[in-house]
Amino acid sequence: MLDTKFQKAAPHWTVVSEFLYYPHNEAEYQKSVQLLDDLIDAVGEDENHPLASLMEILGLLIEKYEDEHVQEITEI
Repeated sequence: MLDTKFQKAAPHWTVVSEFLYYPHNEAEYQKSVQLLDDLIDAVGEDENHPLASLMEILGLLIEKYEDEHVQEITEI
């Protein structure tokens, strides 16, 4: 059985999962990058902003995708 915290969160997950997910393809990756850019514009460097942790988590998900799917440019 789910913990009470999760039971309370479950109805909201449908909305949250539209923008908080691991990107599985280029389109989802681009959508995530755009959202992160928008969050950076809104949050800036305010670590106390209500969306600061969302910005951090989304950044980590994007970084993981890039590590696995985006080739680094190497200098010749």
